[in-house]
Amino acid sequence: MLYQQIARNKRKTIVVMAGFFLLVAVIGAAIGYLFARSAIGGVIIAGIIALIYMSVIIGQSTDVVMNMNNAHEIHSAQEAPALWHVVEDMAMVAQVPMPRVYIIDDPSPNAFATGNNPQHAAVAATTGLLQIMNREELEAVMGHEMSHVRNYDIRLQTIALALSAAISMLVNFAGNFWWFGGSRDDDDDGGSVFAIIGSILLIILAPLAATIAQMALSRNREYLADAGSVELTRNPHGMISALEKLKTAQPMKHVAPSSSGLYISDPEENGHHHWYDDLFATHPPLDARIKRLEEM
Repeated sequence: MLYQQIARNKRKTIVVMAGFFLLVAVIGAAIGYLFARSAIGGVIIAGIIALIYMSVIIGQSTDVVMNMNNAHEIHSAQEAPALWHVVEDMAMVAQVPMPRVYIIDDPSPNAFATGNNPQHAAVAATTGLLQIMNREELEAVMGHEMSHVRNYDIRLQTIALALSAAISMLVNFAGNFWWFGGSRDDDDDGGSVFAIIGSILLIILAPLAATIAQMALSRNREYLADAGSVELTRNPHGMISALEKLKTAQPMKHVAPSSSGLYISDPEENGHHHWYDDLFATHPPLDARIKRLEEM
């Protein structure tokens, strides 16, 4: 059951990432056709912009994310023995290099991992997490984060963030260009009119589609990391117990919204839930995650 769940979630990730790249290409084609009647040219330009965004964001991901979340680095076991030794142990079991370790001064229990690959990874835990988790639960949480590192989730999330930023930039460019009368209107046959209308709709809906894709990727990787934690610790009860405690967490005081999807649980969760929230949620419901672990 464990390995079947891991394989299933990996397949879902491939689909989501393929959809993300397809969305960038489609938006590029729409903009290219709308303003230059060249869909191929638009795809090429969109691809170049996406690559530039990925290169810049991936190269700076760790420092940027940690600064955004007010995390301070610890450099030895003397500063936080429990956290340091658990991270060290879980990294060894996961067969990844020891990541940089950070602490966030916040009473809300939470943690996340970031970086562009296992060799340049970092993990962060809040003071609230260190206060309420016992050794078994802390191992489960760090096993979850090491699974993100080992599975390259940290890079996937960074790429998704870069693609979302690229899509937003393309849409803003299209909006500004349209506002200043940049669209060509020398071809006004019926087919062209429908193509223009379709291109405009695609451009308008693109940010929403990118957000949904980014949230779907984040939710899927959380299930995979939960299963990965069980694989590393051989202890599903530790992960279940940790998630049960996270259910009582209050929202974090200071968190960068763009990094919410990195955390082990939604740092902005306020306890109110509506039927449409799941579509835009960065995390699957904790009860659903616990249920999957209980079925293993």
